[in-house]
Amino acid sequence: MALEPLVPAAYGGEDPEWLEMRRRLRWALVLVPPVMVLGMSHALPSAHLRHLLSGRTSIWIQWLLTTPVVAWVGLPFLRKGWASLRSLRLNMFTLVSLGTGAAYAYSTAAAFLPRLFPPGTGGHGGAPAVYFESAASIILLVLVGQVLELKARQKTGGALRSLLGLVPSTARRISVEGHEEDVPLAEVRPGDRLRVRPGEKVPVDGVVLEGHSSLDQSMMTGEAIPVEKGPGDSVLGGTVNGTGALVMRAERVGDRTLLARIVDLVGRAQRSRAPVQRLADALSAWFVPAVMAAALLTFLGWMFLGPEPRLAHALLNAVAVLIIACPCALGLATPMSITVGVGRGAREGILIRDAEALEAFGQVDTLVMDKTGTLTEGRPRLTAVEATDASPEEVLAAAAALEEASEHPLARAVAEGARERRVPVPRASGVQAHAGKGIVGLVDGKSIVLGTVSFLEEQGIRAKDLSQRSEAHRLRGETVICVAIGGRPAGLLAVADPVRETAARMARELRREGIRIVMATGDHRVTAQATAEALGIEEVHAGLLPDQKRDLVHRLQHEGRQVAVAGDGINDAPALAQARVGIAMGTGTDVAMETAGITLVKGDLEGILKARRLSRKVMRNIRENLFFAFVYNLIGVPLAAGVLYPFTGLLLSPVLASAAMTLSSVCVIANALRLRYAALSV
Repeated sequence: MALEPLVPAAYGGEDPEWLEMRRRLRWALVLVPPVMVLGMSHALPSAHLRHLLSGRTSIWIQWLLTTPVVAWVGLPFLRKGWASLRSLRLNMFTLVSLGTGAAYAYSTAAAFLPRLFPPGTGGHGGAPAVYFESAASIILLVLVGQVLELKARQKTGGALRSLLGLVPSTARRISVEGHEEDVPLAEVRPGDRLRVRPGEKVPVDGVVLEGHSSLDQSMMTGEAIPVEKGPGDSVLGGTVNGTGALVMRAERVGDRTLLARIVDLVGRAQRSRAPVQRLADALSAWFVPAVMAAALLTFLGWMFLGPEPRLAHALLNAVAVLIIACPCALGLATPMSITVGVGRGAREGILIRDAEALEAFGQVDTLVMDKTGTLTEGRPRLTAVEATDASPEEVLAAAAALEEASEHPLARAVAEGARERRVPVPRASGVQAHAGKGIVGLVDGKSIVLGTVSFLEEQGIRAKDLSQRSEAHRLRGETVICVAIGGRPAGLLAVADPVRETAARMARELRREGIRIVMATGDHRVTAQATAEALGIEEVHAGLLPDQKRDLVHRLQHEGRQVAVAGDGINDAPALAQARVGIAMGTGTDVAMETAGITLVKGDLEGILKARRLSRKVMRNIRENLFFAFVYNLIGVPLAAGVLYPFTGLLLSPVLASAAMTLSSVCVIANALRLRYAALSV
């Protein structure tokens, strides 16, 4: 088959090879049926028709119709067969070429030089028999199989083309002077300001500078509900803007966008080879020579031991062996399943880097998971507000006023918590930050102090009661911010990185499947233990540096475990690389995604369960395909050689052998395409 393009095209039209093969098939459908009718004229019931369609005229018409079928329609197969013989890399086209070539050459010689053939070679009216219908039918049936395979390959690339189709061809760039113009997407550079009007597609990855709108991200992340976006929020190229206008800053353009990386990862995975493919390759290496030897033995056996006409029987049965044993089903067994499986994963937001990762994930028995950003959302949220000398709203408003301008994750959690609770935030003045301790300022003329208990006491505020209250929150793994208003302790805020909604179910289902779950995090043990208890994870390793995470994975592997690692940060990259399979969260860093074998675009932990189920289904599908391909050949070759003839008088003609060979390929393709609809839901 033709090579797959390294860079898929969104608007490149239909596959040119498929169009060419389809054109050849149309000609074959016109030329081959008359040859088959003429070749089987002796079986027609009417004596008048037998008289009209027999003899030299029939042979010449068959030759005239078959020659373009062999010389042009089947030329791609003959070329590949010749190339395989020259390079001694024998394959299915070797057998097709030898079979059709032998049938056509024998029949042509019988048509032009009948006197060279001994009497009793099976013809009508004393002429030697011809088998043009066998050569023509073989090419027709192989062509049907190739067209079906190419069509199936087109379908597997449909997901990529639909993703590529999300990218607009132009972007509206805003110049430094404020002028706007539409420019080709290739001219957009990082740092450019772009306007995205209502209903338009976001051209590249970037950050919103101005405006508010809702974006449809369903094709990228699977979120059915549009996501609200405002200044500071990131946007992805290919997503669709809602009713609001946005001004954005381009950050990742060209092949650095998330969409481009998705397409590249899926394409590379579909072109990769699974380790199980080595088995098929090793078997194919001796299979074709063995078939050729079987065909030779069949020819010699019929030539010396068979009934008259011996030459005709020897030729037809040898050709039948060559054709029915074509290893096309064997060659399709693994790559078709891998290609369809990778495409199925992409539809679920599971990007599989290569076939080896897909195969290995089904064999994993231990999963090492990072905490922050993997088991948790990676974004702190305000979880509790407690007041002692003021109302909870006053405590939150005072804290949010000081934190409003800060980009610190805890500060953003407090500010977002105030917005979610619809608490009006007053303006602060005289704000001063004390690194690692807290922050002070004025709100409505009152002094406000935020920070740890020790920081409040440094500011002359007695906070013993807050110290006792905060201890309970710390034991739950939460970070506590104490608040003092007007020199008096007023309350506290608890901030935590919440566990992902799907984490508990993911952990429960994996344990049910016999997977050992290990948490490995750089966080403090108290915080890590609180998260682990919430998820039912018993094995926790806290306070680990990146190299210590990698050493943990190595130690587990030394115990004989098949280890997968799930993480999202740069600190997880060494462990991801060490693991049998690395799983990166699509919401994490580029380094993690580049190191991992599997990326969960949505950052949804249920994707781990789906990926594992997909891995098992793909490998089962491959085993089914290989089993079918080998059993088919074990049964088909002896039948084609004529093993039943002494007992039943039945022979398998080359035409039926070709039909059986094509049917085997169609069965393998159909079985692989079942993966497109495989149930992966948790």
